[in-house]
Amino acid sequence: MKRWLISNRTTIGFLLLLGVFRSAIADWNPVPTASMRPTIVEGDVVFVNRLAYDMKLPLSDIVLAHMGDPQRGDIVTFASPKDGTRLIKRVVGIPGDRVSMRDNRLFINDEEADYVALGSEGAAHVGQQGVAAQLEEESVAGSHRRVQWLPGRLSASNFGPIVVPPDSYLMLGDNRDNSEDSRYIGFVPRSALIARAERILVSADIKDHWQPRLQRFGEKLQ
Repeated sequence: MKRWLISNRTTIGFLLLLGVFRSAIADWNPVPTASMRPTIVEGDVVFVNRLAYDMKLPLSDIVLAHMGDPQRGDIVTFASPKDGTRLIKRVVGIPGDRVSMRDNRLFINDEEADYVALGSEGAAHVGQQGVAAQLEEESVAGSHRRVQWLPGRLSASNFGPIVVPPDSYLMLGDNRDNSEDSRYIGFVPRSALIARAERILVSADIKDHWQPRLQRFGEKLQ
């Protein structure tokens, strides 16, 4: 064993450094689902900043220092309070916000979101179930993003008003009719946050023999 460790010390050292880097500084996460369409699509690999909110002891969940707090509009990875699954969603409500949704129209602190129609997107996408998506630009409480709906799908299009509790966040997927978010899993505690997603590293079309989507490489998330 000692001889093996000596002969492989460079590889072992590299793997340890990589583990420290990915667990404490930055990471890359493949996205297999459609819940964040049209912003993030299946086959994207996103770069996430693990130092955005907390500095943690490498290879652990022990918080050494708070680095900042999530803002409305941030795209974050977190452990689902329902079953611990790692999810990626958008922060829509921060502590103290009064949030509601009426017929898919979002309200934050009694401010109704503005919507601008952006047309439709074809149905040939994983998770779309053969339905063409309706795209809109949503702007509210100082943040904006593209969102989509799937006509005919039954989803939680009405809720609230509810107040986001302290040290918790309300998350929604940009694909409002195909996302297991706070409408189903509840508020996400700050302790469950992992990182902030900042850009797409690489992307491949999983429906077309993993052909690279070069136009998405390096795209900043917003």
